[in-house]
Amino acid sequence: MAKNLVIVESPTKARSIGKMLGSNYKVMATVGHLRDLPKSKFGVDIENNFEPEYIKVRGRAKTINELKKEADKADKVYLATDPDREGEAISWHLEYLLGLDPDDKNRVEFHEITKENVKNAIKTPRQIDQNLVDAQQARRVMDRIVGYEISPILWKRVKSGLSAGRVQSVALKLIVEKQKEIDAFVPEEYWTITADHDYDNTKFISEFYGKPSKKVKISNESGANKVLDAIDKDNFKVVEVKKTKKSRKPPKPYTTSTLQQDASNKLGYSTKYTMQLAQQLFEGIDVGDGSVGLISYMRTDATRISSEIVGESLKYIKDKYGDKYAGKGNNHGGKKKGSQDAHEAIRPTSIFRDPISVKPYLTDQQYKLYKLIWTRVVQSQMTDYEYLSTTINFDNNNLIFKSNGKITIFEGFNKISGGLENENILPELKEGDVISATKIKKDQHFTNPPARYTEASLVKVLEEFGIGRPSTYSATINQIVNRNYVEYEGRSIYPTELGFTVNDFLQENFDDIINVVFTADMEDQLDKIAEHKIYWKDVLGNFYTGFEKDMKNVKKDDTDYKVKDEVLDEKCPKCGHALAIKHGRNGKFIGCTNFPECDFTKSIVKTTGVTCPKCKTGEIIEKVSKKGKRFYACDNYPKCEYAVWDPPTGETCPECGDLLVHKKNRKVDEIRCANCDYIKEKKR
Repeated sequence: MAKNLVIVESPTKARSIGKMLGSNYKVMATVGHLRDLPKSKFGVDIENNFEPEYIKVRGRAKTINELKKEADKADKVYLATDPDREGEAISWHLEYLLGLDPDDKNRVEFHEITKENVKNAIKTPRQIDQNLVDAQQARRVMDRIVGYEISPILWKRVKSGLSAGRVQSVALKLIVEKQKEIDAFVPEEYWTITADHDYDNTKFISEFYGKPSKKVKISNESGANKVLDAIDKDNFKVVEVKKTKKSRKPPKPYTTSTLQQDASNKLGYSTKYTMQLAQQLFEGIDVGDGSVGLISYMRTDATRISSEIVGESLKYIKDKYGDKYAGKGNNHGGKKKGSQDAHEAIRPTSIFRDPISVKPYLTDQQYKLYKLIWTRVVQSQMTDYEYLSTTINFDNNNLIFKSNGKITIFEGFNKISGGLENENILPELKEGDVISATKIKKDQHFTNPPARYTEASLVKVLEEFGIGRPSTYSATINQIVNRNYVEYEGRSIYPTELGFTVNDFLQENFDDIINVVFTADMEDQLDKIAEHKIYWKDVLGNFYTGFEKDMKNVKKDDTDYKVKDEVLDEKCPKCGHALAIKHGRNGKFIGCTNFPECDFTKSIVKTTGVTCPKCKTGEIIEKVSKKGKRFYACDNYPKCEYAVWDPPTGETCPECGDLLVHKKNRKVDEIRCANCDYIKEKKR
């Protein structure tokens, strides 16, 4: 008996949805794109009004044939790729490859992978939205034009093997400009004077502010000493007490960018890892009674949530904490400028599936991210946090000291995340009271340069400028990292010498398109295509007019941008020429300066300080495989072939004598033996 065919992108999602729909449906996965622009050539016919030349993706013939076979015998085909522009385009390509009728209603959207949502979506298919497809085509073609045209020039003028991207180059520009600010920063000296007080069994501090009429900045030690000399430590007279009742509203549910920012700041997750975990939570987790999606679709720039989730949240809050903690119900709607608002915010598919109840079925990292999402939505339906802000001004020989305090009146939404915020409780004082200081001290400080971008702060500024969209933030950052244009120092991102050079070249020659204003405006243009307000090829035509002018002008720039390799005081063992540090696809490596005549290369050795357990004479060093994967091996290779995938801890196994390694991935975080089953410590 023929079945209905449902096509999604992910095998995990296919398994989850298959169980929900039952035996009358066969669910298959594309596992990514099946039809796209070719990799081996330009693939855009500029003369024919920017017509893209799509081909079947190499290596995907088997998948395409299997899908065709099932589609031909199915009663009905449903295209259920992700509910965004990229997913719409994949469905459009599938419709073409499978020979489906464009007038048929075969497109379904799963905004959450729950039985009710999946079954309802199947009941309400629609035609493919050509406007969304055209918006994706415009982005794809524009990015192909920029990458394909600029990259060869970068190869010739800067360094071979380089490439450029429209949005990634703007992200690089922001990082470079921030670093230039930091490099140009001149620190300024300043001093603070604080007094410690102990009054009515309450310890608190006050800080020098200035004169009664104005704030005074102390810029050197002599100025600090003058203030100290004028202070009478037993004569802090209260001249003003201000108490103001304040409140703070609960946060809105997460968008993609705010989730990425919080996951970075609170959990230390990269944007890429956050999206990987969110994808897993969306596609389905077996929580004991079958696989179910725990969160709604994770690529969104909307903050609104459904009335059902609002109702569930309010019920949970009232049952758990009492009526006084429940708000009036707010779906947090309202479309901000630049927001597509195609989906709800990132939210749990059921509030009653609280983090503790699903914790046994999740990895530690999945649990932490789910808890972050779940807590945020519940908080969004709670009452305000209320507190009393108190400021006490002291006069000491016509010098003003200030002390600030905060006392919680009502926890409100903070109740769910641990209760009281940090408080500075002040004693009850009134005007005219005179108190003493137990200690008065001066401290030297220097102003700090602007902070480098972290992934979180870069995502925030990209969103504020309207650059990119939820689905692109992670990929944008990964591109400039993989190209060695930027590197990490802890969580901070800084430009490499190569990044500086590439940015200088792009700004000198393509500043019309590689800038914040143009890129943000282009996002607006893409939105208008999706809304059927402008034609996508007209947008490409307007873009190309300026781009073509820049391409002609770049030939007039005779500046030398060539990146020089760092030549080492070491000769090539193959041909005798000098070796140099070079940049490759998998990072830095050592290569011969006589390339391409000589192809000698070797890795830059990162030592671990761990002795090889096999030969006892070699040292374990960090290496990178041909596929770019990091591993650890004996430096006596090929005489000794000992190697492990996970970083060694320096300890040996008490049972077999092999190395203990730190094995950490999506499912495991533990210290274990590289050889036997011994586990020293589970990290979660």
